[in-house]
Amino acid sequence: MKKACLVVNQVYKNNEIFKSDSPLNRDNCLQFFHELKAQFKVQGIDLQTQDLCSLEEASVIIYNEMPKDLKAVKYPAKSAVMLFESELIRPDNWDLKNHQLFKHIFTWSDDFVDNRKYFKFNFTGPKPVEFLEFNKKPKFCTLVAGNKNVNHPLELYSKRVDVIRWFEKYNPDQFEFFGMGWEAHTFRLPLVSRVLNRIGPLRKMFSKKWPLYRGPVKNKLELLQKYKFSICFENASGIKGYITEKILDSLAAGCVPVYWGAPNITDFIPKECLILMSDFKTYDDLYAYLVNMSEVEYNQRLAAIKKFLMSPQHQAFEPAFIARIVVGRVLSND
Repeated sequence: MKKACLVVNQVYKNNEIFKSDSPLNRDNCLQFFHELKAQFKVQGIDLQTQDLCSLEEASVIIYNEMPKDLKAVKYPAKSAVMLFESELIRPDNWDLKNHQLFKHIFTWSDDFVDNRKYFKFNFTGPKPVEFLEFNKKPKFCTLVAGNKNVNHPLELYSKRVDVIRWFEKYNPDQFEFFGMGWEAHTFRLPLVSRVLNRIGPLRKMFSKKWPLYRGPVKNKLELLQKYKFSICFENASGIKGYITEKILDSLAAGCVPVYWGAPNITDFIPKECLILMSDFKTYDDLYAYLVNMSEVEYNQRLAAIKKFLMSPQHQAFEPAFIARIVVGRVLSND
């Protein structure tokens, strides 16, 4: 059997990235990679991580994000890279001179896709769960995201904090949020941050107070299913095609998302399925709209979401569909 190699970070080696029962597969986030291995197998190719299949013996090499060590990319003619992270987190993903090292590049960025070297590659979403209608949802609004901070003009991390603080001040009984990292402070001091961030009690001592924080999430869809609305702000705004799992998770749970992120979001997801933050000048205006939404309108939005989830348009966000695109392209002769 021919072999293919997936180059991953240390934690995903030993084929851990393909295992459905891996503790790293939180909220089934690794389903795409499971499907990728399955699609290669259909073509008679065994896909393994780089510690189990060397670059030399592989007929195809796929890098999961831009490799930190670019000198390790020795076989450009049989190499592809999948770019997940935006320029906020991985600026090296978008350095054009790095792109020369690969035959194929898979990206969600509509500014790059040309179907010659750059191919459309979306984040994937989970399978939908049973929807609860308006009068059966016990809670009003939530947000699920990690506590991060990046100094970049397009960042939306601070906007999530703005929403949280607004609800704290004006409607604390209508909102609660979840995610990793909110219970501990992250030091950003030169030279000593790495040491300080390893001291758990110190991080908790300096952490901010978040009265509406409810901890990490065990099952995201089961959680979102209980809420009428979710705040779905991407990590960045103004980047065409940057549509991540945040809105996909919300839709799959039948929780109407309040979205801020990709300016062309409605090219991919019908506007009836979401609420655009850009339609409101203030959080007061947004809240007034949400709290006064009728049961009829809400259930109409749920119906639109269900229609979208069953449509060919949604296939572009499904793990098996994306995996087939990647495998088909890297095995093509052109």
